[in-house]
Amino acid sequence: MIGLFDSGIGGLTVVRELKRLLPGVALAYFGDTARTPYGNKSAEVISRYGLEATKFLVEKGCQLVVVACNTVSAVGLPAIRQAYPQLPLFDVITPAVSAVSRLPLKRKKVGVMGTRALVGSNIYQRLLAEVNGFTVVARAAPLLVPLVEEGWFDKPETKRLVRHYLRPFKQAQVEALVLACTHYPLLKEVIVSRLGKKITIIDPAMATAAAVVEWLKQHPGIDSRLERGSSRFYVSDLTDHTQTIAQKWLGQKITLERASLSLK
Repeated sequence: MIGLFDSGIGGLTVVRELKRLLPGVALAYFGDTARTPYGNKSAEVISRYGLEATKFLVEKGCQLVVVACNTVSAVGLPAIRQAYPQLPLFDVITPAVSAVSRLPLKRKKVGVMGTRALVGSNIYQRLLAEVNGFTVVARAAPLLVPLVEEGWFDKPETKRLVRHYLRPFKQAQVEALVLACTHYPLLKEVIVSRLGKKITIIDPAMATAAAVVEWLKQHPGIDSRLERGSSRFYVSDLTDHTQTIAQKWLGQKITLERASLSLK
């Protein structure tokens, strides 16, 4: 199976894209809803949470794991790779950087909106600077994650916060904006309405799903062994609200299952 995990249910944006590109393939998803958000936690804690989620998915039979969380992708990958050196592992940052590198930007000025941990890691700044000398304006937008988890997509409070967080990007006149948190694409309409259509929006969920599909084409032996059938969805804390929001995002009826994590 293909496994995916995120700090909450924002990673379902990656699931949605994978299901569109790989119809019928069974996926296993874990959302750490009991401990979201990750973005305001230390690198040590984020790495431990990422290890716990990976262990959970591997024990469920996943032989390929997508870290559908920008924060873990930024600071937790080394620990996961050390613990699981043979596991095909995908992050959501590398595909987004590749997507930006293909854009015909005149001034090569890119905005990155993410969590505090991601922005503080400087990973987008470093990687994009290495790609043809992009200039990166990175800003944290921590309050958007809980608003998205609550399903407050069209609330006036959300729109005001989005306008506040986008101000530095508008002032810097960026040509593209990376939504460097899997929750943010769910606010894409609000973001585009504030920025205008001249600024290219990079959705790492779409880029990551495409990268997984391309890798599978290059590894037909693994592709042929992928399980077909129903997907499984696990969360560390389950409420009726989470169930409702998850179904709304995926556009289909699903059943969330409660699961607990442990490194032991």
